[in-house]
Amino acid sequence: MGFRFMKAATAGLMLALIGQSAMADDWTPSGPIDLMIAFRAGGGADTLGRALAEDLASSRGWEFIPQNLPGRGGAAMASELLTKPADGLTIGITVQPSVAYVPLVAQTPPYSVDDFTYLSTLAGSQTGLIARADRGWESLADVIAAARAGERISVGAMAPNLADGTYVIARNNDIELTSVTVQGGRGGLNGVVAGDLDVAWAAGIQAQGVEAGSLVSLASAETVPLPFSPDAPLLSEFGVPFTFGSRFLVIAPANLPQDAHTALAAAIEDVLNDPESRTAQFAQRAFGGTLVVQGEDLATLMRAATEEAQALIEATSE
Repeated sequence: MGFRFMKAATAGLMLALIGQSAMADDWTPSGPIDLMIAFRAGGGADTLGRALAEDLASSRGWEFIPQNLPGRGGAAMASELLTKPADGLTIGITVQPSVAYVPLVAQTPPYSVDDFTYLSTLAGSQTGLIARADRGWESLADVIAAARAGERISVGAMAPNLADGTYVIARNNDIELTSVTVQGGRGGLNGVVAGDLDVAWAAGIQAQGVEAGSLVSLASAETVPLPFSPDAPLLSEFGVPFTFGSRFLVIAPANLPQDAHTALAAAIEDVLNDPESRTAQFAQRAFGGTLVVQGEDLATLMRAATEEAQALIEATSE
C-alpha cells in the first residue's frame, strides 16, 4: 500500500512538473516587455537589470524595453507598475524593502506587499557599514568609541530602513549619529571617499575599495560576514537585533496568469544558472553571485521580510 502510494505521489509530482514545463513553453509575450528598474541609471542594480534584459532577449527572443523609475525608496516604480495590466508585458526590478518596508512607513501607503506577483530573486546584497581606511577605524567599535568621546559622526543611508538602522545602532549603544540621506549606494560611497561623510551604508559597491585597502568594512549588516571582509563584526555584536541585507527581486502586478508567471520565472532561472550569462557574471563581481528563490520559497521570504520590517519600525518608535 505504501509503495503504491509512493508511486502515485511520484507520478503526480512528475505530471505537475511536466504541466509547469508545458506552461513555460506555451506562453510567449504578445509584444515588447517593459522592464521598470527602480534605480538610477549607471548603478549596480541598473546594470544587473539591463544585463538580465539582454540575456533574456538572447535566450528567449523576447524584446525588452528597460526604463529607470527611481524615487521614493522604490515606491515610484512599484506604484507605476501597479497601473499596468497583469499580462506579463510589464515587470519590475526592485529590492525587498521597497515592497516590504516602504508601505509600512508611508502616511498613505501606495500599495501593500500583497499587490505584486513575485517572479524571482536575482542576487543578494553585501550590505555593511564602511569608512575611509585613513580614518584609522578598524570596526564599528572604533566609531562608537569616537562618538562616545564627543566626535560628531555622519552616516550616509540610501534607504529609509537603513536610516532606521543608524538610529538603532545609536540608541542601543548610547551615542549620537547623524543620518544623512544619499542617492543610492554610490552616493554614500562617494560621500565617504570625498570626506563629506564619516560612515555610509553600502550594499556591494564597496568591495573593490575594501579589497584595495582604501576603505574599511566596519560591520556586516548581513546574517554572515561579508566575503571581502570576513573579519568585520556583525551588527548583532553591537546590540542590533536586525539584519539589513536585501534581495534584488523581479516583480509583476498581482494576479499574473500562471502561464506567464511560469514562463517568466523559468526564463529568469535559466539566465541566473548560466555562468556564461552577463547577468551571472556581473552578479558575481558586484554581489557575490546570483540567488534564485522562486515560488512558495519566495513568498515565505517576503513574509519574513515584512515581519522584520514591522519589528524594525516598532523598535524605532520605542
